[in-house]
Amino acid sequence: MRKGSFFRNAICLVLAAALMIGGCSGNAPRQESRAGLGQEAAQVSEISESNQTEQPVISEREMIEATEEAGQATAAEMKEPQTADADWSGYFDGLVGAAVLYDASAQQYTVYNASLAGTRRSPCSTFKIISSLIGLESGVIDPKQSVRTWSGETFWNENWNHDIGFDEAFRTSCVWYFREVTDEIGRERMQKELDKLMYGNCDISDWEGNLNTNNGNRALTGFWIESSLAISPREQTEVMERIFGEDSVYSKDTRERLKEVMLVQGDTGTDEDEEEGAAVSVYGKTGMGMAHGIVVDAWFTGFAERGEERVYFCVYLGQTDGKDVSSTAAKEIAVRLAEAYFSN
Repeated sequence: MRKGSFFRNAICLVLAAALMIGGCSGNAPRQESRAGLGQEAAQVSEISESNQTEQPVISEREMIEATEEAGQATAAEMKEPQTADADWSGYFDGLVGAAVLYDASAQQYTVYNASLAGTRRSPCSTFKIISSLIGLESGVIDPKQSVRTWSGETFWNENWNHDIGFDEAFRTSCVWYFREVTDEIGRERMQKELDKLMYGNCDISDWEGNLNTNNGNRALTGFWIESSLAISPREQTEVMERIFGEDSVYSKDTRERLKEVMLVQGDTGTDEDEEEGAAVSVYGKTGMGMAHGIVVDAWFTGFAERGEERVYFCVYLGQTDGKDVSSTAAKEIAVRLAEAYFSN
């Protein structure tokens, strides 16, 4: 329960107690007014008082006990999440990195390398989850008519060199597609939505992505790629919960459509999946950023489910001398951690 709901409930309980114990002051008859009433008016007043006395009477002690019980239940619901440190160095095999798992039902964070997990870095292509969310919710992306026309420019990724629709653009992380989506969403709406999501530093000031030292092509840059926008691994998991959690303000259609494109492992509804008995479904998005030709940020963030259970996660890898830093490596670590979490 959100804190605002707690305070509203507390106020309502206090008002209810005042009404039941002492009565509403606006309804209590005043002697000086009643003395001047005619006989008919006095009878009406007496009938009204008689009807009031027929209502069930709750004692002051009963009301206090009920108030205390409700307050204790509400306080328990709004308990602050706990954080536990974990040694997952074996999963990282010498790579500089951090990982966060958040079980919202248990209100429990499990964190590897807490310092780095709280450090904000460029989200890179993990931000496509957000631009997709806003695009779908606002109608900028129409899943039934999502194909965008290729400009004819030859990009380094051959998968981007043709007309492309939403699903393929998301799964191949097509930057030019989401550059167009972002521009159509616009600065004002984008800022409003990032503020609502409390997305890292919410800084979209470098809209064009001019701070990116690795690429000067307008079609392949933006505030989310080694530029002004930054977010920490822990904040990534919090944003995932705000999008897909019980208190999400986003439409069910948008969330279900987003889940479809984020699915990387698990039950897709096929007979083959049933035969294999896949227990854990993993949803997420990779991201990778470079500076002067060197990989400095690699991500995989999303959530995993097994039945009714769900855990939100983020794995981040930073520049590591002598090691192959990639978003693929981040994804492999995240999948292994999610499977291990559900197997415990």
